[in-house]
Order: sequence, then structure tokens, then C-alpha cells
Amino acid sequence: MKYLLLGLGGFIGVNLRYLVQTWAAGRWGPDFPYGTLLINVVGSFILALFVTLATTRLIVSPNLRLFVAVGLLGGFTTFSSFTVETLNLLQGGRWLPSALYLLGNVVLGLLAAMAGIILARAL
Repeated sequence: MKYLLLGLGGFIGVNLRYLVQTWAAGRWGPDFPYGTLLINVVGSFILALFVTLATTRLIVSPNLRLFVAVGLLGGFTTFSSFTVETLNLLQGGRWLPSALYLLGNVVLGLLAAMAGIILARAL
């Protein structure tokens, strides 16, 4: 059952990631990985919100936690893509965009996670 939940969550998450990345590239262009940045920030917020609610405010089954936190959000967020895209920017000599991308993912991801925790505690 656990593998089915992981697989289903991952299937949904990876398809959402593809849709967001495709949308972002169409909206803002493919020269900067806006989609991955957006996904990592939103994913950080949602994961922090969910985990905080699931461990402090709500009764959430272990299966639902597995489905959402590991499957869905694990398939949705894109740290491996983030590292490769950062390296591609660096190898292309695009130092400023790579620094902005690196800092954007790390700093905005942390801020989004903090916002998720704050929101969960306020509910």
C-alpha cells in the first residue's frame, strides 16, 4: 500500500511539476529556470505547512503523510533539477543569473517554509 501511495503521489507531483515548468517557460521564456524556482519555493511552503499541521494541529494518517510529503511533494519539487540548472548557468558564464537563481531557491525556499510554519501555527 505504501508503494502505491508513493507512486500515485509521485505521478501527480511530477505531472504538476511538468505543467508548471512548461507554463513558466511559456510565460517568462526559457532563458532562466523560473519554473523550477517557483516550484521549489511553492513546494517549500506547502511541505512546511503540511508537516506542521500534520504534526501539531491535525490528525493525519501516516499513509496521507507519505502520499503528500514524500510522494506528491517529492515528485513536485525539483532539487536535482535546481542543481543541474545552476551548473548550466555557471558553465554558460552567466554568473549573475546563477547567483540570483541559487540565492532565490535557497532564501525564498527558506522564507516560504517559514511562512508555511507560521500559517500552520496560526490556524
